[in-house]
Amino acid sequence: MADSVKMMEALDNRVRRRDERREFFKAAFGMGALAVGGAAALSFSTKAGAQSSTLTDADILNFALNLEYLEAQFYAYAANGTGLSSDLLTGTGQQGAVITGNSPNQARQVQFSDPVIQAYAKEIAADEVAHVRFLRTALGSSAVSQPAINISGDASGPFTAAASAAGVDLSASGGIFDPYANENNFLLGAFIFEDVGVTAYKGASPLIQNKTFLQAAAGILAVEAYHAAMVRTTLYARGVNVPALRTIAGQISDARDFLDGRYGASNGTINTSLSGDLDQGLGPDTISGQLVSNIVPLDSNGIAYSRTAGQVLDIVYLNLNTAAATMGGFFPAGVNGNLRASAGRAS
Repeated sequence: MADSVKMMEALDNRVRRRDERREFFKAAFGMGALAVGGAAALSFSTKAGAQSSTLTDADILNFALNLEYLEAQFYAYAANGTGLSSDLLTGTGQQGAVITGNSPNQARQVQFSDPVIQAYAKEIAADEVAHVRFLRTALGSSAVSQPAINISGDASGPFTAAASAAGVDLSASGGIFDPYANENNFLLGAFIFEDVGVTAYKGASPLIQNKTFLQAAAGILAVEAYHAAMVRTTLYARGVNVPALRTIAGQISDARDFLDGRYGASNGTINTSLSGDLDQGLGPDTISGQLVSNIVPLDSNGIAYSRTAGQVLDIVYLNLNTAAATMGGFFPAGVNGNLRASAGRAS
């Protein structure tokens, strides 16, 4: 039996064992739903100086659920050619379709040539689907439905818009960035999401009052960090022979810092000198005179940084304006729930 086949069988077995553990974990919760009225309320400002809103743990978990819908659909289509099952899409708010190509629900599976990257993609897809299922179970009848999601790789899709905003040279691909076209593009598409997910959970977790769900959020944060490191490590290694991958990753990270308000613009160009570089590319970097990789983006204390909900939405909405946005980019009709307005960039 070929090694790649053995690897996929081992991965499938591990996924089944992990699903069994998750089912036990859910049972330990007593399958209790997190009712909106029963969650502790808190004041949460999405950006310094912004108006505070009284939110519940359910609001915060629903915000996370919107992001998990996005990640789960992207990875499920890329790895397996099909999205979330219909029973994982319903809930409160307006349910929307997934745009993956020129028509809704057109499958866009990546044709992998490297069995290791394919195994990574399938593992991440399984994890993200499990996150959706877990959060929906935890929220019960309070869970929001999947909003309209655009993960298209065509000329008018958000991946192309994100790459263009980052200043990526798309001339060789006809002005299009398609994350399903090949493995390198897939990794760069995953890079757009993964670091954002880590910073979103880190920013939200201190706001959760219920300790059971705080522990669950911390667990999801750890998994998202593993995913980010997996993607960053693979891109770094491939960048040894294809330096453009590291260049593009750096452009994407600078664009995220611009969108979340950490960077400004000068004459239409992202100006990375306006604040500290928290959302970092892949390096290599020089520390204490030694050339090192930059797999983990950290501050000077070796600590991962946070983003507010408003900053996260500015990134996934691809909001280039100083005013707040309520839709755009990967969420053409906005997210569902009470946390749906972005922060807007400082002028």
